[in-house]
Amino acid sequence: MSFTVLIPARLASTRLPDKPLADIAGIPMVVRVAQRALRSGAGRVVVATDSLRIAESCAAFQVTSVMTHADHPSGSDRLAEACNLLQLGDDEVVVNVQGDEPLIDPALIDAVADLLASRPDCAMSTAAHAISSLDDLLNPNVVKVVLDSRNTALYFSRSPIPAARDAAGLAWWGEGGTLPPPLRHVGIYAYRTGFLRQFPKLPQAPLEQLEALEQLRALWHGHHIAVHISADAPGPGVDTPEDLERVRRLFV
Repeated sequence: MSFTVLIPARLASTRLPDKPLADIAGIPMVVRVAQRALRSGAGRVVVATDSLRIAESCAAFQVTSVMTHADHPSGSDRLAEACNLLQLGDDEVVVNVQGDEPLIDPALIDAVADLLASRPDCAMSTAAHAISSLDDLLNPNVVKVVLDSRNTALYFSRSPIPAARDAAGLAWWGEGGTLPPPLRHVGIYAYRTGFLRQFPKLPQAPLEQLEALEQLRALWHGHHIAVHISADAPGPGVDTPEDLERVRRLFV
């Protein structure tokens, strides 16, 4: 199945200035991401940016980019504009890979694209993996997801979900438990292009605003999200200078 990978990239970052252009063993981070995505089954990989510096850096490494408006309120708006610039049909599949994931697994990109293609009842697909740490379960920066019997998302939250009613109920989790472990959401998405064009126009949902999770807008408005369960956690992303140094050491 043919699909397109879009990588949104803006220079604005409060914790790590010029993050997409951060050097990783001589190559800008956003180019590293694109190079990983090019190892997937994508028909094409395109960086969607508002920065001429990013576009020029991509061109220097033969990575395709498109210039989008600078005033988009969200990454989804930027992706929707990129779909229009690329003249993608409404039934085509687009995978959104974040520009700060230089260790993204190409197989994970393929998995979310293939899952969406197999689920005509869903407008989106994403990924998750088992949580193995109580600290992660309780950490509000680790987004959790609960699924139905078909691995369709029921809800995403920063809180521990599902929540045990009492301490004895925690026996369901961990070694020897009788139910599957809680799941950590992984921020990669596949969309049908027609839905991606519609999504930024949907009113924000109260739950989305409360949890600061944009994917809750889709659920609020009745759209379904299929979830691929990965056997392993993804490689580390880059949000801070410390993250960047950790990733740089892996490329030495």
